[in-house]
Amino acid sequence: MTTWLSEDEQRAWRAWIAASNTLNHRLSADLQSQHGLTLADYEILVQLSEHPDRKLRMSELAEATLASRSRLSHQVDRLVKRGLVERQECEFDKRGSFAALTDQGWKAIVAAAPDHVESVRTYLVDVLTPQEFDALGRACRKVSDHVAHVD
Repeated sequence: MTTWLSEDEQRAWRAWIAASNTLNHRLSADLQSQHGLTLADYEILVQLSEHPDRKLRMSELAEATLASRSRLSHQVDRLVKRGLVERQECEFDKRGSFAALTDQGWKAIVAAAPDHVESVRTYLVDVLTPQEFDALGRACRKVSDHVAHVD
């Protein structure tokens, strides 16, 4: 039997939805206006920039960005057209491929990162006390760990 949310739970849930949606929208809008990148573009570039050789198998990149393989493939194609990423064949598995950060992609992430961090600070970090931000981080890790282990 489903137990409905209490009024307090409903308020907290809706506050979470509003905060996460508006924060993601604002962060993406800032990246778009300042650097011509969406938040999804930025996340792909970040993931690639943090791995050895600045490349990842497409399947690993999809998992890291929580994107379907189809959606990621289209996103990577757009980044390839802009010269920020290139696709590379996987020599040991011809069915797989890599997404690799180009020099232009590296320059793009280096240029965008300081502005993105400033946006994150402006819209989230500086709005909360250090204790609130720490509690938010703990709560989000707890939720994501739980959801990752649900079948």
